[in-house]
Parts: sequence; C-alpha cells; structure tokens
Amino acid sequence: MPEALILGGTGQIGRAVADWLTPLGWRVRLASRSAPPPDLAAAHTRIPTDDPPALSCAARGVDLLLDCACFDAGDADRLLPVSADVGRIVAISSVSVYCDVAGRTLDEAHLKGFPRFDGPVGEDTATISPGPETYSTRKMAMETRLREAARCPVTILRPAAIHGPFSRHAREWWFVKRLLDGRAVIPLCHGGASRFHTTSTEAIARAVVLAAAPATAAVVNVVDGDAPEVAEIGRIAMQVLGLSAEILPLPGPPVGTVGKTPWSGERPLVYASTLPPMPRYAETAPAAIRWLAQAVPPEDWQRHIPILAAYPRDHFDYAAEDRVLSEMRR
Repeated sequence: MPEALILGGTGQIGRAVADWLTPLGWRVRLASRSAPPPDLAAAHTRIPTDDPPALSCAARGVDLLLDCACFDAGDADRLLPVSADVGRIVAISSVSVYCDVAGRTLDEAHLKGFPRFDGPVGEDTATISPGPETYSTRKMAMETRLREAARCPVTILRPAAIHGPFSRHAREWWFVKRLLDGRAVIPLCHGGASRFHTTSTEAIARAVVLAAAPATAAVVNVVDGDAPEVAEIGRIAMQVLGLSAEILPLPGPPVGTVGKTPWSGERPLVYASTLPPMPRYAETAPAAIRWLAQAVPPEDWQRHIPILAAYPRDHFDYAAEDRVLSEMRR
C-alpha cells in the first residue's frame, strides 16, 4: 500500500487530496503544526516547524510527500534533508509566478499595473525572478530551490483562484454573503466579464494523483476546465443556494470598491495546462458554496475566512453600493 504524508494537511487542499487518495488504496497521514480540528477523519501527525527530527521521522519511506504550505526558500530547505528518503515531493505553488513582457505579476498589480498576456498562460510562460520581496518571488524561490537541490523527483503544481470547502480564502463568500443578507442588486465592475481562472481542490487532488506517476512533468498549471466570468460565478451561487438577485454590470472599473470582487481585473487571466482536462467550475463550486452557507456565520465571517478578510478593502460596504445604485437610478 503506497503511503502519502501531507504537510499543511488540515486545510482545504490536504483534506481534498486525502479524500481522493484513500479510496485509491493509499495510506494517508495529514500533518500540521498544531492540533487537528475535531472534525478531521484522516490520521494526523503534529510536526512543529522548528522540529526537523519530527519531520524526518514522519516522512521516512513515504512514497509521496505533499507540501501545501511551502511558501519560500526556507520552507524548501526544510524538505531537502528528507528528500532522499521519500519517493516524490509535490509542492503547491501559484500561477502568480508568471510575469508579462514588462515583468508585471498578479500580486504586484496595485503597484506596477495589471499584467497583460496575449492569451492563455501556459507552463512555458516567463516567470518572475526568485527572491524574498513578494509572494510571487518567494514562491519562485521555493520552486527553484526544490527543483535544483532535492534528491528525489519534484513536481510543482501551480493553481489559480482556489475554491473548495474549508477554505480560509473563500472568494465565493463575496457572493454568498450578499445573497444570505438579502441584497437585491449586486453590481459588478468591468461589465461582470472579469475572468480569473478558478481551480477546485478536486482538480488539485486529481493533479496530485497524476503527479505520483513516474513520468509527471516537473511543473504544471492546475485549473478548472473553464474560466467563468464573474457574473457566471454569481449566477452559479444563486442556483446552488436557491436565492436570487439582480446582477448589475457596471461599464468600467469599480466605483471606489463598489463592484470589485476577488476575481475582478481589467484583463482576463486564463491559464493553459498540460494536464488532462479538469471538471468545470459549475461542477465543483457547489461544494464550496454549500459549505460556506452552512459553516460560516455571516456576523463572524472574518474569523473563518481570514485571508479574504485581510484584503485592504471592505468587501461588504453596502452603504457605498446603495449610494452608487441610487445615483444610477437618478
């Protein structure tokens, strides 16, 4: 029976991968720095970040070591001592490492402007230089360090806008909370046509299964089978919840923050992948939307979705929305 150890395993990706590997005959252990949540069904191992012997003991002999929380070169260095004792390392990176011809990346758009790509971004697109400065450069440093120094095969997975149950960055909450709050009109900037390619945790789990094969490519994008427009994401949320609202396309950029969603951008961000086609967004998003509606209290959502809450703007400034809608009616 093959064995997998998943670091950062109690989050949305780790749980999804465990759910896919277990029926395929894998023995799976989820590892994290702290105690597991009470609803975790899979086997759990506590591995503090500052305890290399604990990681070495847990990882020795596993066929697959998946790191869902590998963010920089320091995290990669933590894996290198055990790389000779595992069959393969798979690390979760991000499509944010890609840059356009002007060197612009997604996570620096507020400083340098939005990146401009001529078409779908494939794995052969140029990437940012590795370094400690930004999220993208740190991810690139992690990738480079693992690929150059690990003593086992390494596969890097680059997802886009991840969605799934147990997410701490659940973008779908932007629509779900509005619908639960009874908002009658939901304005969307850029005509509601913004596209930031989505990635389900199911797609990542499928990619991990494929990565366990010997002939896996070193770097692959992991994205859904389609890249829905923001307005379509809203309509899917309405269908899943059985709630409705009018989607109002605003013709240009957001008015302040009004109409600005976590997927909004002035140009589409669509990615190509050498992996087999993955399920479409409408097939996998309902699980995330239902989880949000059932597990996240609207009055205390920031504690449950802290990464979304950390955005430098108010996602739910209904007063500002009402002012804009009132001016449009006049």
